[in-house]
Amino acid sequence: MIIVFKKDATEAEKNHLYDKITELGLRYQSIIGEELTVVGVIGSEDKIRMLPLEAMPGVDYAMPILKPFKLASLELKEKTIVDVDGVRIGGDEVVVMAGPCSVEGHDMLLEIAEGVRSSGAKVLRGGAFKPRTSPYSFQGYGEEALEYLAEAREKTGLKVVTEVMEPNDVELVEKYADILQIGARNMQNYRLLSRVGESERPVLLKRGFAATVSELLMCAEYILSNGNMNVILCERGIRTFETGTRNTLDLSAIPAIKHQSHLPVIVDPSHGTGKSEYIGSMSKAAIAAGADGLIIEVHNCPEKALSDGEQSLEPDQFVELMDELRPVARAVGRKL
Repeated sequence: MIIVFKKDATEAEKNHLYDKITELGLRYQSIIGEELTVVGVIGSEDKIRMLPLEAMPGVDYAMPILKPFKLASLELKEKTIVDVDGVRIGGDEVVVMAGPCSVEGHDMLLEIAEGVRSSGAKVLRGGAFKPRTSPYSFQGYGEEALEYLAEAREKTGLKVVTEVMEPNDVELVEKYADILQIGARNMQNYRLLSRVGESERPVLLKRGFAATVSELLMCAEYILSNGNMNVILCERGIRTFETGTRNTLDLSAIPAIKHQSHLPVIVDPSHGTGKSEYIGSMSKAAIAAGADGLIIEVHNCPEKALSDGEQSLEPDQFVELMDELRPVARAVGRKL
């Protein structure tokens, strides 16, 4: 249910409602706008009906949220802009995140970070913990890699996004990262979703390779319902019968999500195609379709990469791509 306060509602009146909601064992999320305060209430519908809203001072009106995902729904609010210490994802700017699939070394990471920053990227991506299909593949360097990412942030000013795989690792990763990434394989790891929902760090939630848009939004709901409203959704390709690409990049998911949810959406054309030669075309198409950002793999020597070299751009290719993306962004009323 959405509850809207009157414009002149006092803090005492608002706190009175919050107390009543909590007494009934319900949860709420308040959204404070320039003129109005809106409250999303979630929990048992029978208990929600027990709220004496008509008799409560300060309440203007209430209405049900019809979508199964309550806090992620466009019915709750018009738009969320996730502010990562000045980098605003979901606003007018298309935010680019770039870096290697895996953090493979100190000097390698700093070199890539300097390159993508000078080309216009705002966020450095890099895996410290790598969930791999094969147990024999490179699994990442763990906390050592996190330390390298933090050093790269200090030297370049880039924000850092990296994946967290276990609930017990959240406290460690949030010490180093600005954005916590939930990978495709963990999209429905509900314990992990609930744990990052308790974090103060924004969360980048990737769509699972066999998940529908509705399932993605329901997973976002786990994070939101635990108090963390700074969620960024990511379309990274789904599994279909097509074998010409690693995955099928579902760009129709962008307008489909925006038709239903206020959360920002970014696109991963690297995992979405699995082929470096397709990244440029899909990046342009993603911006044209309304994506709020891109997350692109860049490696200074893809043929020697310990993971996903075939879908990584070389630094000079990334420079060229960024130059090509700017007029596309301008054409759809965005900047980059």
